[in-house]
Amino acid sequence: MIEIKNVSKVYETKEGTYQALKDLSLTINDGDIFGVIGSSGAGKSTLVRHINLLERPTSGQIVIDGVDVTNYEGKELRDLRTKIGMIFQNFSLFQQSTVLKNVLFPLEVRKAEKTEAKKKALELIKLVGLEGMENRYPSQLSGGQQQRVAIARALATDPEIMLCDEATSALDSKTTVQILDLLSDINMRLGVTMILITHSMEVAQHICNRIAVVNKGEIVEEGATEDIFANPQHPVTRELISHHQPGRN
Repeated sequence: MIEIKNVSKVYETKEGTYQALKDLSLTINDGDIFGVIGSSGAGKSTLVRHINLLERPTSGQIVIDGVDVTNYEGKELRDLRTKIGMIFQNFSLFQQSTVLKNVLFPLEVRKAEKTEAKKKALELIKLVGLEGMENRYPSQLSGGQQQRVAIARALATDPEIMLCDEATSALDSKTTVQILDLLSDINMRLGVTMILITHSMEVAQHICNRIAVVNKGEIVEEGATEDIFANPQHPVTRELISHHQPGRN
């Protein structure tokens, strides 16, 4: 379970103080596919980056499985981050490395035994549907295939949590559905808790069992996805849903 407790995030800028998150609280249960929804600048990425402590709260707590990790440093922080995979909109692959080498990278960083590491990497490549492409380079792959490599790499350290930052926004509609179905399958097979940052209500409706709508650094609505779509309570949620058009991302 992930508990974000009364988290505020304040940045000091040349123009003055900017509050990105405002006393925000959220609970994400084990095994959820949880959507964090909002328009650009709403604070959703800032919120999710607190889970792996790429951002630190100005005030409040980050609690994972009952343990306050807010002030983790050094080895504790490194160990925490091995439990939290992350995939990005732009795939973030090493362009000069093959598919296999990309997936092996986190295992090499952890100094895993070479034979076991290669076996695991090949299993993950098969899991994401890229068997036979181990020796290709990212430039030889489609966008969807590159994101599959990124997913395999994120799974290499056996994470309990996966953060997906606009993971499908660079993909066409058909490929988006394929990647979302893959993430859903991984969630069911491996029990990985997934947090999806997205501006797309279509993505949220397709895959998430629960969603939180973020606006101006605050959660304005949260609940089961089907309930929020059926009966949105907040004007921001209603506006996001009204702009939702099937087939668009």
